[in-house]
Amino acid sequence: MGFVILSISISLPTKTLSSLHSKMAAAQMTAAASSRVFLPPFEGLRPSTVKVSSVLFRTGGGLTLGSNRGLVVKAATTVAPKYTTLKPLGDRVLVKISAAEEKTAGGILLPSTAQSKPQGGEVVAVGEGRKIGPHQVDVSVKTGTQVVYSKYAGTEVEFNGSNHLLLKEDDIVGILDTDDVKDLKPLNDRVLIKVTEAEQTTAGGLLLTQASKEKPSTGTVIAVGPGPLGEDGSRKELTVSPGNTVLYSKYAGNDFKGSDGSEYIVLRASDVMAVLA
Repeated sequence: MGFVILSISISLPTKTLSSLHSKMAAAQMTAAASSRVFLPPFEGLRPSTVKVSSVLFRTGGGLTLGSNRGLVVKAATTVAPKYTTLKPLGDRVLVKISAAEEKTAGGILLPSTAQSKPQGGEVVAVGEGRKIGPHQVDVSVKTGTQVVYSKYAGTEVEFNGSNHLLLKEDDIVGILDTDDVKDLKPLNDRVLIKVTEAEQTTAGGLLLTQASKEKPSTGTVIAVGPGPLGEDGSRKELTVSPGNTVLYSKYAGNDFKGSDGSEYIVLRASDVMAVLA
């Protein structure tokens, strides 16, 4: 559910403006208000709250609707404590989200605004799978598996005092049993690529700043998924293999940094445009 703050200007005839000015004493009406908007409630779910801190109305040549502060949004849906189980349906998966890093590698404490949003967690429940034609296909990840998922996937749920994510199996990019992304095992049609390092200097030998370095769109394939499911329920092998140097769409996929500082990207095989040799 999205909310937009609009700035609206209304042009009125001079006669109308004069009438308004006389009635309102040429003025300015300021309504500072704190209002709450509730999402529709469901049985056992506490509605998310959107708080608008203040609203300002002005007359005198136009009407302005604004806010002194940004919207404060509680995104996660809270499940009431009386419910002790949450069973995903179909090919959905419930993941318990890993805690965000509170310190940098050098031990500097990060403010909450600078903490990166976690993209991984533990699978705690799975659905019964889905049907492709006459075939029933089970979810390919099991409970207890550590997974990495797309950055903006799924629906956040606060359940049993912890933050969880309810998402489709296809939003999981891979299985990660270690703390290093180079060990990621891609799922479905995903491909793990080690990104080629950006050029440090120009053709004329000038040193490039970090901001002026062009984002690379080439890299070496490290691992590939088992392939997408066909209509007969079987996997279709991908056309790229580990060791291939590839050219991929510049703004596709999810970016990660390895423990050694190397850049990695996980994307769909369809975002790989060519194999270089």
